[in-house]
Amino acid sequence: MSLKDRIAFITGAGGGIGRQTVVALAKEGVNIVLFGGNNLNKLQESALLAQKEGVKTWIFEGDLTDDNILVNLFEKAISVTGGLDILINNAGMAYSAPIEQTDVEIFDKIMKINARVPFMLIKLALPYLKKSTRASVLNVASVVAHAGYPLQSAYTASKHALLGLTKSLSAEVYKDGIRVHAVSPGGVYTDMVKVSRPDLTGEGMTKPEEIAEIITFILKHRGNAVVDEIIVHRANKQPFLI
Repeated sequence: MSLKDRIAFITGAGGGIGRQTVVALAKEGVNIVLFGGNNLNKLQESALLAQKEGVKTWIFEGDLTDDNILVNLFEKAISVTGGLDILINNAGMAYSAPIEQTDVEIFDKIMKINARVPFMLIKLALPYLKKSTRASVLNVASVVAHAGYPLQSAYTASKHALLGLTKSLSAEVYKDGIRVHAVSPGGVYTDMVKVSRPDLTGEGMTKPEEIAEIITFILKHRGNAVVDEIIVHRANKQPFLI
């Protein structure tokens, strides 16, 4: 089904999976609001790539972990677009360290970015999503939402929280015609991975554009068969071992 002229709000749109999703949806004719942190240049680069496909883009930059900033940016975005059809919670933060070396401040920051921000945006978006004839929420989780990885206690906890939020929301709003999905990638070679795992070279890892293709597929195929969740592992990993 066509996504042309739909409006999508995407967090973490400045790079990695977020940027590739911006490009993929722009090719489908989706107009896009780009939410991001404090790197305006990256958001502008993503917006320019989308505009080449002839769609409208709007940039709203700011620290989404600050409630006042988040609400203000969302309200400004709605005032410009008039509504939204698709909310993609993609922004995330990873951290790798033994639990005794993981400060409470780091834990709180990761939980805010990976779980609390999506929760806040969903609360703000629901009144508008309920007015859409093709409303969707898609949360980018992680394989760590399904398994406990060593040295990633805070990150794993946050993604378990996001997946739980996704499941509960799905049960809560299905009667309103809002589809809720989770995509749980493993081993995607993004800037975040390069920082958290400098030992990885990217060889054999999933590319951000491959995850963007999956996201686009889910949003386009809105029939009676519903995809609630997709776990994506690397081709060089044994199936079912994430």
